[in-house]
Amino acid sequence: MKIKFLNVISKDIKLIFSDGSGIIQPVLLGLILVFVFSLSTPVGEEVSAQAAASIFWLSTSFALILVFNTLYSIEEDNQARTGLLLSPMPLQFIWLGKAFTGLLLLLLTQVFFLPAIIVFLGQENISSIWGLLGTIILIDWGLVAVGSLLGAVSQGHSARDSLLSVVIFPLLIPILLAGIRMSSHFLTGGFEDDLGAWAGIAFAFGAIFTGAAIVLFPFVYSEY
Repeated sequence: MKIKFLNVISKDIKLIFSDGSGIIQPVLLGLILVFVFSLSTPVGEEVSAQAAASIFWLSTSFALILVFNTLYSIEEDNQARTGLLLSPMPLQFIWLGKAFTGLLLLLLTQVFFLPAIIVFLGQENISSIWGLLGTIILIDWGLVAVGSLLGAVSQGHSARDSLLSVVIFPLLIPILLAGIRMSSHFLTGGFEDDLGAWAGIAFAFGAIFTGAAIVLFPFVYSEY
């Protein structure tokens, strides 16, 4: 089973990078958002840490949609979903493989987003780089748990891209708020009494949607 699970990850990564557009598009979209936001700021005016964190997570959200639309459209475009459904492994392994691949791709896009935030939005005074990286990983867990489940739901519809976009954003509001508040804390170094509470919300969000995905994914993905 472990080999089958790793095969799902290996297959998706190879197909994504063989095409190239699957990772280039989310990176370019996120960088454009950061750059446009930087142009909207008057010359000499400082961008607040909360505003910088907001644009970082907004860019990440759009990248999330593009990443999981691409990951789940691989089987749709090649009519390979039947092969995965007939493979001798639990369907939850497909979700886990897609989620893990999506997490790797999302982190790769953020490797470009974070320096762009620092350079274009003037966020050089990071108080704790490890705290910020830990926040990113925690929030990304919740994002990919939702993205990987809804990516499966949106497949098979003629307007699957818009469906995923419309459904996912309301669900992401709690985790995005947590990401903004926690990230702005580590960008400014200020003390926030509710930092632990926001971390708890992010952890609970990731745990709830991971559990929901494990239960619901086999029913969602096996439907045509």
